[in-house]
Amino acid sequence: MIRPLARLMLFAIPFLAAAGSAQTYQPRESFAPFDMGQPATDVRTASGVPGPRYWQNRADYAIHATLDTVAKTISGTVDISYANNSPDALDVLWLQLDQNLYKPGSRGALSRGGMTRGFTDGMTIDSATIRIGPRAVAVTPLISDARAQLRLPAPLASGGKAVVTIRYHYTVPGLFGGRTAWGKVKDGEIYDIAQWYPRMAVYDDLRGWDPLPYLAQEFYLEYGTFDYWVTVPSDMIVAGSGALVNPAEVLTKTQIARLAQARASDATVAIRAPSEIGDPATRPKQGGTLTWHFRMENSRDVAFSASSVFAWDAARINLPGGKTAMAQTPLAMSLYPAESQGNDRWGRSTEYMKHAVERFSAKYYPYPWPAAINIAGPATGMEYPGIVFDGVPDAGKTLFWISAHEIGHSWFPMIVGFDERRDAWMDEGFNTFIDTYESDEFNKGEYAPKRDSEFAPGGGNPVDEILPVLADPAAPLILSRADTVVEKWRHPVTYFKSALGLKLLREEILGPEVFDPAFRRFVAAWAFKHPKPADFFRAMESDSGEDLSWWWRGWYANNWQLDLAVASVRPVGADPASGWLVKVESRDRLVMPVTLRLTFADGTTRDQRLPVETWIRQAATDVPVTGGKLVRAELDPDHRLPDRDRSNNAVEVPKP
Repeated sequence: MIRPLARLMLFAIPFLAAAGSAQTYQPRESFAPFDMGQPATDVRTASGVPGPRYWQNRADYAIHATLDTVAKTISGTVDISYANNSPDALDVLWLQLDQNLYKPGSRGALSRGGMTRGFTDGMTIDSATIRIGPRAVAVTPLISDARAQLRLPAPLASGGKAVVTIRYHYTVPGLFGGRTAWGKVKDGEIYDIAQWYPRMAVYDDLRGWDPLPYLAQEFYLEYGTFDYWVTVPSDMIVAGSGALVNPAEVLTKTQIARLAQARASDATVAIRAPSEIGDPATRPKQGGTLTWHFRMENSRDVAFSASSVFAWDAARINLPGGKTAMAQTPLAMSLYPAESQGNDRWGRSTEYMKHAVERFSAKYYPYPWPAAINIAGPATGMEYPGIVFDGVPDAGKTLFWISAHEIGHSWFPMIVGFDERRDAWMDEGFNTFIDTYESDEFNKGEYAPKRDSEFAPGGGNPVDEILPVLADPAAPLILSRADTVVEKWRHPVTYFKSALGLKLLREEILGPEVFDPAFRRFVAAWAFKHPKPADFFRAMESDSGEDLSWWWRGWYANNWQLDLAVASVRPVGADPASGWLVKVESRDRLVMPVTLRLTFADGTTRDQRLPVETWIRQAATDVPVTGGKLVRAELDPDHRLPDRDRSNNAVEVPKP
């Protein structure tokens, strides 16, 4: 028999005393104000949206180009109508010449140790003129690596326009081109043509000109309207960003009729069946060349693909509410060689594209362009507005995942114009975030859950997969300059950690009912504009009503780890009916809200949500519990948080 006082002392001893301590956690560090690195102004507001004085320059393009399939060259002329909407007078213009990446000794090649699989002579500028007002003046571009500076004959005033005309040519890279290349398939050649004309660099309110060198990161471009004409051998089919303006000149009457059928069909319609590849009757002209004219409005770029060995199919895209901003119903389309046919391969590509575009349109922002095109060719896994390049051998879940991911880039960064050169985590992370949900929703989860190298690379629970990244002192921060992130860390950090950060923000921190409207408002506010990280951070805080400094600091600006623990469970007094105290601790620098699951002797459970403010003043907090004999207390019982040490998440209360 234990005397009452002794019994009270026994109950006062914590059950399962915690190993370690919370001394590494400092509330004033984790909850300190977060410097966004960008002041709020009437250009970019404190609420994270464009302000009344927001401005953005514009570049409209007219491009006439010829693909020479014998010499493997592109030659062309581009007229760029550049509008200076900034408050500044401009003395120079900057252009991006991304084909110069392939020149020996380029910054991009040397930034990767000087290793590359092949070289070209880069893009040659044959002539350049600038017209401000009635007279065009010849200029000599000052070429620096993959950029060209054009010194203006007179300053381009605020509100002024200049027309830049450039004649150019370059050799199309082979398979070493990566994002743009030509390659052979069984029956012929496929040309995936991108970064194929001089493109205007961005002049913005934060940096002025931002012609960051092309080191094989992606792009930061101005928006405008593109009219482009591509001349190719007559036996080729061309698929390009935007709308085909002259179908009667480049397609047969049968193909035009099939396209009309596809615009009324949710099922995939063959425009040129695999069995028709090589049939002269599928081309309107034998011998010579044909010129294809495309038009793309409100875009930052265009690309195209051309081949004589394409099969082609299409189906309509249904936008939210049955509405369309276009004269015709937009189409999901796929073009692929004969060896890619079949329902286990590219025969379902259009189905994948259609579903992804419809779901992303319903959830985030309506798709704004006439077509969403998937190409099976040599430049695999790359995206441009309205068109994406994927692999000839892709099949099954791999094809679905890569198709959904690449067309998802239509939203990030093609609609929401993130700066991929500096902030690759925004376009890749945001896009990986949305395409994981697409995997869950397609055909009742046929390819779910998404578990590839872009999300949960080991195939397990994402919150466990991220732990080695958080624990590695060599891992870069999300807010690193994109060019400094080496290949080892590109997917784990730029894609995976960034996407998981949004998933945790949505599902564990804010909740979908708060996150989703805020996220949609951010997308709508910045459609066809140039948001920066601070704009996103401010928008989510303003719309959610939460100060998320602790999250931006711990997950984005640092590589901090999370370790929440149940330190002890003890009764309030000698009588368990008086209640219990569950001591919870933060033992590392990252904090998050968490669920505490309480299990009682009668078998019932109760979940109690602990807000992040549980740790805003101290590392340890006593959580009072009433309602019966407590037998177990567990943090994060559903395994939803990236807790580095789950062995201290639960305490079993021993029988007295």
